[in-house]
Amino acid sequence: MPSSTDTVVSELAAAAREHGRLGIDTEFVGEGRYRPLLCLAQVAVDTPSGGIRIELLDPIADEFDPAPLAEVLADPKIEIVFHAGRQDVALLKRSWSTEVRGVFDTQLAAGFAGLRSQMGYDALLREVLKVKLEKSASFTRWEQRPLSEEQKRYAAEDVQHILQLSVAIQNRLVDLGRLDWALEECRALEEVNDSREPELLFPRLPRVDGLDPAQRAVAFRLLEWREHEAAQADRPPSTVLQDQTLVELAKRRPRDRERLQQIRGVNEATLHRRGDRLLKAIAEGRDYEPIPVERERPARQDPVDPELVALTETLVRTRANQEELAYELLANRSDLQRVIAAWRDGTDLPDVRTLQGWRGDVVGKDIFALLNGELALRVGPDRRVVAER
Repeated sequence: MPSSTDTVVSELAAAAREHGRLGIDTEFVGEGRYRPLLCLAQVAVDTPSGGIRIELLDPIADEFDPAPLAEVLADPKIEIVFHAGRQDVALLKRSWSTEVRGVFDTQLAAGFAGLRSQMGYDALLREVLKVKLEKSASFTRWEQRPLSEEQKRYAAEDVQHILQLSVAIQNRLVDLGRLDWALEECRALEEVNDSREPELLFPRLPRVDGLDPAQRAVAFRLLEWREHEAAQADRPPSTVLQDQTLVELAKRRPRDRERLQQIRGVNEATLHRRGDRLLKAIAEGRDYEPIPVERERPARQDPVDPELVALTETLVRTRANQEELAYELLANRSDLQRVIAAWRDGTDLPDVRTLQGWRGDVVGKDIFALLNGELALRVGPDRRVVAER
């Protein structure tokens, strides 16, 4: 027999399908765990009377089947509204075994609507809707039960106005002709996840490219082993083995407990609890196929590069101000450095977002015009930088 929460979930899913949208936020705890634990999902949907229905779904206190809502999240015809939703998307994808499509992120979209980039939910509500939240339970233990009334009010506030906010921002974007830009950026959020695949984590290990191929194979096996141990214990991987210690173990490849004990970062507790399994993983890594270093060579640096980066950054900021766009949406310094290196060396254009799509139209072409001396920057009468041919 379905639980009362199962009935609520089905009703929320039906309302989302009827009205074509759903607002959602989550509360989670990541500290001391292998991956964040979903503690609460706050959902807002439209009602037939024109109001908003808010429900708090508690996966810790209630057993319920999220499948109806998971299907809604995966339906690209239904708009799913988040604020700063990167972590929420990843968490829901894993916890509810679903994809998340049709994302509209109010924080991300605000940067296209002449508002500051990375605005918090409270600040955005005040700026756009003139609404002020109480927000009295921001630092709380969301995994503890029962939840207090204060916690429930705090959680509900996170979605109370989110659908209204999304409409207001979208109206601004339509007026500016930038709704498609914002939607394009939101599509990228649909691909995020919190997967901890060793193949993705391996290149991020410190100094791993300084190991020879045989040592790198051991490092990869140790990474696999650490992930398994951490997942089994539901603990952060760093509590099993620190990155620096892992790389040092791969470099020295000890064969017995005596040599293992000599490595900094392998303490008595690790030796006692995991010493044998750790040595076994190192031995297994010796039999792995060597892993050569395969990475893109960094761009050659030139003494004038910092000046050119500063010059092009000024142009980007000027264009951002003129277009009422958040600067961060257009470029970052590492992208500009790669563009300058390609221009200087006459190599293929780098695969950076600043040169692609709408960004290329707003500023990408002007960057090359500036570098080629076809565009100049000067200070205008209002003491603002002006770019002119």
